[in-house]
Amino acid sequence: MARPAKHRCTTCAPVSDYFKPRGVPMHALSEVGLELDELEALRLADLDGLYQADVALRMGVSRQTVGNILERAHRKIADALLNGKALRISQPSQGDAECSPRPLAGEGLGERATILVQPTNLSLKP
Repeated sequence: MARPAKHRCTTCAPVSDYFKPRGVPMHALSEVGLELDELEALRLADLDGLYQADVALRMGVSRQTVGNILERAHRKIADALLNGKALRISQPSQGDAECSPRPLAGEGLGERATILVQPTNLSLKP
């Protein structure tokens, strides 16, 4: 039995949620569905230029999960573009809109660093 999917923080709301090849009627098209977490990972990694580790922090998942999400998203977009399919983007759920992203690595570490790293009095006498 597979684990339930972990909640992913998404903050993007696409302007359009459907793209199709021009001149092809809707009834003649196959459809590829792009999930909102896939769109968010694409936005952060490809559009904003963040590293996968930073994307993972923002979305609240592991770096490996981000890599898997991006791989799925790239495959779906390539399938839609190269095979003339429509691309449907899922609508955000209410839980997605309330999620606030975690800070990037290094942000807000000043307070924690003073707590975690404290000088110690070590005497090195032989």
